[in-house]
Amino acid sequence: MFFESVHQIKEIAARTGCAIFVVPDDVSVEISGATILKPEEKSIITIEQVRDTIARLSVKQFDDVFVVVRPADLLGEDAANAFLKNLEEPKEKVHFVLITDSPSRLLPTILSRAAIYFLKQKYSVDGDLTADAKTRELAKRLIVAKPGDFVKIAEELTKKKDGVRAYVLSVLGTTIEMLFKSYFKTGKVVFAEKIPKFLACYEAIEKNGHIKLHLVADLI
Repeated sequence: MFFESVHQIKEIAARTGCAIFVVPDDVSVEISGATILKPEEKSIITIEQVRDTIARLSVKQFDDVFVVVRPADLLGEDAANAFLKNLEEPKEKVHFVLITDSPSRLLPTILSRAAIYFLKQKYSVDGDLTADAKTRELAKRLIVAKPGDFVKIAEELTKKKDGVRAYVLSVLGTTIEMLFKSYFKTGKVVFAEKIPKFLACYEAIEKNGHIKLHLVADLI
């Protein structure tokens, strides 16, 4: 899913208990009155910071409260695990806003508990569920592919003479959209567990990484 402007983040977050927003590090996001959770003395967001935040939210809230975690990919593993119950069952009026430039570094358990939104101006791809039939079919094949299938699919994806990178990104974008929609429709964790690999592959290829190499190495 995509959004047009960072000014929409508060509005989108207000409709959810928890949402992940993929925003470049150099783009400013401001939510007035929000509690900000970010690395302080250490290079990660610690479990102590998370516990302190959760404790302060334990009382009943009468107005909407927003907790902004940025960069969310710097949540230490213990800190992320401490957050899980709150992300899955947030208290009334409490909204968690997880902002990251590298969603592939988030734990699958975090990704599986929140909708993810990409800032369109940065992360827009042509491939979504309105993509052409060929793109949708390739995306489906990637989702169900076994390790031995990725070399053949990579060869097929890179046969085009022009615009190969954009085409591959459109297929990967469609794949990611399908995985998220499949997870939220069925609740099956297997779909959420595949997402980090495809996000990592998308990011690497977008940054001019070797297309065939990442289609195989990142997805196996």
